Amino acid sequence: MATGRTHLKHSRVYIDGYDMSGYTRTFGPLSTEWEEGDATVLTDEIKNVMLNKPNITCSAFNGVFDTTAASGLHPVMNTSGTKRTVMHFLGIRGVPAAGDPAFCGQWLQNGYHPEVNDPVVYVSIPWGQWAYDAGSLAYGKAWGHVLHAKGAETAANTTTGGGGDIDNGAQTTAGGIFVYQVFSGDGTATLSVDDSADDSIYSALSGATSGELDCSSPQHGMVALGTSATVRRYLRWQLSLNTATTVTFAGAFIRG
Repeated sequence: MATGRTHLKHSRVYIDGYDMSGYTRTFGPLSTEWEEGDATVLTDEIKNVMLNKPNITCSAFNGVFDTTAASGLHPVMNTSGTKRTVMHFLGIRGVPAAGDPAFCGQWLQNGYHPEVNDPVVYVSIPWGQWAYDAGSLAYGKAWGHVLHAKGAETAANTTTGGGGDIDNGAQTTAGGIFVYQVFSGDGTATLSVDDSADDSIYSALSGATSGELDCSSPQHGMVALGTSATVRRYLRWQLSLNTATTVTFAGAFIRG
């Protein structure tokens, strides 16, 4: 993971198990805004407010119209009024890597608007609020970190001593959310998260698992832990192959 300023070209967009990066022109803003309730009373000299629940949205997606069967922007995204699992990976000075910022969640796709702009046909997709049946309604955040950049794996993760995929600096006790997208595979497998106190001895992070997935077709989801769950300092991705021998996927983790 690098640090510093970056460029849009290093970002990647994944939606419902499809890599939309090759069709994306712009996205965002990636917004977290809190509602304000006026709490001013007679004796206050200035107005004051109390913050309510946040509104979290990825706002808008602007892309290039493409009808490639089964993977193009039009076949995948032309149905609005649908809950989508969305990942925005922001690569820092290069393609996204473990530890880079990730903005993830499940939002309602509110529309699908092709726009003819001679000679190119564009598409604008507006997003609504966090879906009422999203994987988690107990967390007021969507920013986390890349746990596994998009790529193929053919075995379990046994890496230790490298700072983990994510080094948080300390453990937390406010739970978290595991977000995943599977793009392809040749059978069934399970994605999950391991945590560690010392980057040497890892064990499964309780509850942070996708369950068994048929990776021969696109898969996606959000799995929320309890809001008081302990998540140790270091995290790494984990893969348990069942009938699959290879799985191409991306993962992120949002600490509570």
